[in-house]
Amino acid sequence: MPKVKVTVIDKKCYTDLQEKYLANPQSGPCPVYEVGDEFIFGPDDLPYFRCGNGTQCAEAWDCISRYIYTGLQGGSIMRGWTNDEKMMIACCNDGTRPVIFKIERIDD
Repeated sequence: MPKVKVTVIDKKCYTDLQEKYLANPQSGPCPVYEVGDEFIFGPDDLPYFRCGNGTQCAEAWDCISRYIYTGLQGGSIMRGWTNDEKMMIACCNDGTRPVIFKIERIDD
């Protein structure tokens, strides 16, 4: 059974957008993740858990979980889109401070 490795590869912070649109214009970068953070999900984690058993931000989980589920089932995460169908680059949907993830299916 495959596993899926999720790695935080980048974080962005758009302070101009935060100043213009957020209730707290000094929100800053995402406080949950740091570049280099890694998470491994395996078949023993089934049935699927909410937000990575509390290890993931709910907004990020909503964006990346579909790729994790596909990889854990042995499927092609992103055929024809990335140069490796076992890998996907995705980000959370926070438009002022997105976190960018690399999601990889790891076959045993």
